[in-house]
Amino acid sequence: MEENQQNTPNNDEIKEIDKEKIEIKAKERIKQRKEKAKKNRPEYKKKRVIVPTVTAILLIFLGIFAAIHSTYFQSTDDAFVEGRLITVAPRVAGPAIKLLVDDNDEVQAGDLLVEIDPADYEVQLKEAEAKLAQAKAELNVTEKEVAKGEANVNQSFEDISSTESKLNFAQKDHKRYTEMYKAGIVSKQDFENSKTKLEVSQADNKAANERSAAAKHALASNQAKTESMNANIQRLEAEVDQAKLNLKYTKIYAPQSGKISARSVEQGNYLQVGQPLMQIVPKEVWVVANFKEIQLTHMKEKQPVSIKIDTYPNKRFKGEVQSIQRATGAKSSLFPPENAVGSYVKIVQRVPVKIIFKEDISNYNIVPGMSVVPKVKVK
Repeated sequence: MEENQQNTPNNDEIKEIDKEKIEIKAKERIKQRKEKAKKNRPEYKKKRVIVPTVTAILLIFLGIFAAIHSTYFQSTDDAFVEGRLITVAPRVAGPAIKLLVDDNDEVQAGDLLVEIDPADYEVQLKEAEAKLAQAKAELNVTEKEVAKGEANVNQSFEDISSTESKLNFAQKDHKRYTEMYKAGIVSKQDFENSKTKLEVSQADNKAANERSAAAKHALASNQAKTESMNANIQRLEAEVDQAKLNLKYTKIYAPQSGKISARSVEQGNYLQVGQPLMQIVPKEVWVVANFKEIQLTHMKEKQPVSIKIDTYPNKRFKGEVQSIQRATGAKSSLFPPENAVGSYVKIVQRVPVKIIFKEDISNYNIVPGMSVVPKVKVK
């Protein structure tokens, strides 16, 4: 029994044994971790080499692709859809009594859009026509007086011719009687009669000349009056034409086909001359792309263009370079830059390029102002 007690380990020994076991297990765990780390370390090093290498290769290929792409294509996001916006404005003033369109209505060229009250302009037309009729009546009277004056002038010419003939005869007759009287061939009474006839002929000739001068003066006065009246009639005819135009302008028609936009007029508004009422946006649109000047080296007219519109991200429209502006956008602005200053900083300029669509886009809602990204094939 004592032997059994001697062989049985005490508590201290048990603790020592457990401690040794724990240390052994800890060492084994550390060993396992080291072995696992040794196994994983080569794989991690492989990743550290492979990933940068693949990334570098991809970047190189992307750079090569970008270089090739930029050689054959030029693109910009500084591009927009453009179109003609036609502003409709009245040419005469007055209240709008009819408004026949609304925003986004489709109109055809010649359609009536707005009608202004025509009453005032109808009165003005009647007044102008009445003044013209009166002037023409007065001209008719004056023309009759001119015709009468012309007849008087012609008659005065005949009277002058007749009196001159009689005067010549009387002068010759008086000369002959004077010589015969001096020679004692005729009596003094005959001589006095020839003298009296000469004086009467001279008086008749003078009177005929005076009547002719008066007739000429009256004719010239009437002719001048006629010219003045003709000029006045032309002025009145112009006033009648203008009154007719003003009456016609009370109806405002669509100058082109398109859609109504930015309508600002309402029925009953008093309209002023030149006041913007609405805009008509025709269907024809194009693209204006502002390329950098360094992108225009190989760009020419008629080159094909692929057009991406933000509204239709999955669609590429076919286009063509129509023209390249012969001035930069800055030079064409309202206040062009003044480069002859000391604070000059070079900035890459942009040049507007007009691109037209080469396919039917009537089924797409492409309107002025939309953002686009054109890609021009330059080689």
